[in-house]
Amino acid sequence: MSSNPIKLGIVGVGKIVRDQHLPALAKDQDYRLVAAASRHGKVEDIPNFPTIEAMLDSVPELEAVSLCMPPQFRYDAARTALVAKKHVFLEKPPGATVSEVEDLKALAAANGVCLFASWHSRYAPAVEAARAFLGSTKIRSAAIIWKEDVRRWHPNQEWIWAPGGFGVFDPGINALSIATHILPPMFISSAELDFPENRASPVAAHVTFRTSDGLPVTMELDWLQTGPQSWDILAETDRGKMVLSGGGSKLAVDGRVVHEEPEAEYPMLYRRFAEIVRAGTSEVDLAPLQHVADAFMLGKRNVVQAFFD
Repeated sequence: MSSNPIKLGIVGVGKIVRDQHLPALAKDQDYRLVAAASRHGKVEDIPNFPTIEAMLDSVPELEAVSLCMPPQFRYDAARTALVAKKHVFLEKPPGATVSEVEDLKALAAANGVCLFASWHSRYAPAVEAARAFLGSTKIRSAAIIWKEDVRRWHPNQEWIWAPGGFGVFDPGINALSIATHILPPMFISSAELDFPENRASPVAAHVTFRTSDGLPVTMELDWLQTGPQSWDILAETDRGKMVLSGGGSKLAVDGRVVHEEPEAEYPMLYRRFAEIVRAGTSEVDLAPLQHVADAFMLGKRNVVQAFFD
């Protein structure tokens, strides 16, 4: 812990902030949460503002901001903060487009501040163990299976269905953030995206990748799964079948659990953000977002039955 906590403002007070960001910050002595900005939500016991501009004008001592609004609106807020020479934490996905985030990287460098693309699923407890295991094996094939119920995780959140809202790739990008960390570099060769006839973003996706040396990787995304949720990455290797399950919380090889710990993704994200702020660096990996862009570019669009009328 530093003797001088980072003075932080949070922007976009919604479900993810209340579920993850605020509990993580409450236990982290590297930060002092001094303000919030949101069109609708508020954080108790600190000043609240309707816009990031109002927050920055009224609280000039802010050193960093955590941006948690939908990705369609994040670029303008990030640019405002970076020009004001504030360090910026980007909730995932870091932006609505790859080019937006590339511009933010350059802007952060030009203003001498730090930019952090916070891929929270990479900080799941068994991810590094999976990466180490796969690094010691010959991988024969891999599969990503990410199926959950949007009605449970995003109730009444219409932005996810709008253009730029990602649809099923909102959770799917979590899978891609892990896969791009533990598997060899891969490239999309084909994709099919299922769009409800009354929505502008997909509810399911079926994607095929190949690696530079021909390794086949498949990905199945579904946002209408009821009952138990599936957040798994599987790999057939010369040392057995690896299953990274629970969104990266448990690792098993040939059915034997070799690593399992309680989830602590957001506390670790904020720990990493403090490290890069104090080191004066940035950390912005665009590989997961690039794969989403490629899926939309290459994907065949299927229209499926409407829902949520």
